[in-house]
Amino acid sequence: MKRIALAVAAACLAAYTTTSPPASAQPAFRAEGKSLRQIYEYLHANPELSLQEKNTSAILAAEMKRLGFTVTTGVGDAWTKARAISEYGKLEDGVGGYGLVAVMQNGPGPVLMIRADMDALPLVEKTGLPYASKARDIAYSGEEAGVMHACGHDIHMTTWIGTARALATRKSEWKGTLVMIAQPAEEIGLGAMAMINDGLFTRFPKPDHVIALHDHAGLPAGMMGVGSGFVMANVDSIDLTITGKGGHGAYPQDTRDPIVVASRIVTTLQTLVSREIDPLDSAVVTVGAFNGGFKHNIIPDEVKLQLTVRSFADATREKLLAGIERIARAEAQAAGLDPAAAINMNVKADHTPSLYNEPELATRLGGVLRSTLGEANVTTATPSMAGEDFARYGRTAEDIPVMLLWLGAVKRDAWEAAQKPGGKPLPSLHSSEYAPDPDPTIDAGVKAMTASAIELLK
Repeated sequence: MKRIALAVAAACLAAYTTTSPPASAQPAFRAEGKSLRQIYEYLHANPELSLQEKNTSAILAAEMKRLGFTVTTGVGDAWTKARAISEYGKLEDGVGGYGLVAVMQNGPGPVLMIRADMDALPLVEKTGLPYASKARDIAYSGEEAGVMHACGHDIHMTTWIGTARALATRKSEWKGTLVMIAQPAEEIGLGAMAMINDGLFTRFPKPDHVIALHDHAGLPAGMMGVGSGFVMANVDSIDLTITGKGGHGAYPQDTRDPIVVASRIVTTLQTLVSREIDPLDSAVVTVGAFNGGFKHNIIPDEVKLQLTVRSFADATREKLLAGIERIARAEAQAAGLDPAAAINMNVKADHTPSLYNEPELATRLGGVLRSTLGEANVTTATPSMAGEDFARYGRTAEDIPVMLLWLGAVKRDAWEAAQKPGGKPLPSLHSSEYAPDPDPTIDAGVKAMTASAIELLK
């Protein structure tokens, strides 16, 4: 079972001996000479799960080489494999770090890094598109599942290729160094960490800026959203185990019921956001799973809760995590349990930090986009409590300004219909019915990223 994606260690692994990256597989499809629409349809129909992006990476590498970039594959591979062995004591077939770095030098000047992500989701596609994915693979749970680009990474990669093509043919308009990176494993929050820990900012030219885009399921195709400051959230996953004393449901006096304790914890947790966080701040505490017991008349020994916790400011994150543990221990003590023995709280290491768009960069690129796409096609993006490991590129010691742009991807008639009272809701990202409108989306994305790159490579 390819379950490496389930676990992210509590801290980055220490230095390791770098091994040669795996040889790229001969891609089943060559982007050379193909239109962007053809590339998009192939990528959509042939998705690969996190840490399994072997063919996808090979396709992108071949195209970058054709355009004249110096290409390095397997960036993050040694770190990823060391992580897998550390977690499971073995390495599953096909699991690896398929990060790609392509460098084009064009004289002295700034260094710009442009990132796209490659992985898909374990989801059965229900769009009905002629190029819909029929792929199946082993999901993170260890079970067979469908595979679908339900988060638009196929759009991201196609736009990335289109931008590289444009910049390679317009070298007279910019100077400096262009670093194009294709990142694996965004969906499990591991890919950026793997590439950074494999020397992304030391083995390759250190960027002055890192930019990327992400398709948006609430904006019409052809529009761009520009956000400044915090635009995406800290994301933490927490496993909380409550251990009580089980027994017969008819004799509760002889037990310490962990279901009651867990229920009180769930209820009291709601006060963390409503009564302990500034109303002008943003925070979410959601209990997504409550698992305990297996029969009507048996009080179980333990209950397991699974939580997702979201915030923007790091101080708010620390307050929420401390508050969850405090409330859990207090409710256990109130029930007559020893909190140290009754409560086990595990903050999963797949933490994704909040994404902060550098305001000066947002203002600069916002102006470029308005000139390129027109005022009517650029809007101010509202912050989201979703997470994106793109944030890690701006969270290193190098303190590099980063910018994530939102790319509208919805068919305009569907978007307009959804705005009317009683209109049909639009499928969200990660929906089995999510289907971007490819041509106007890719066209706007390429124009936006090319113009942004030329602006930053002056």
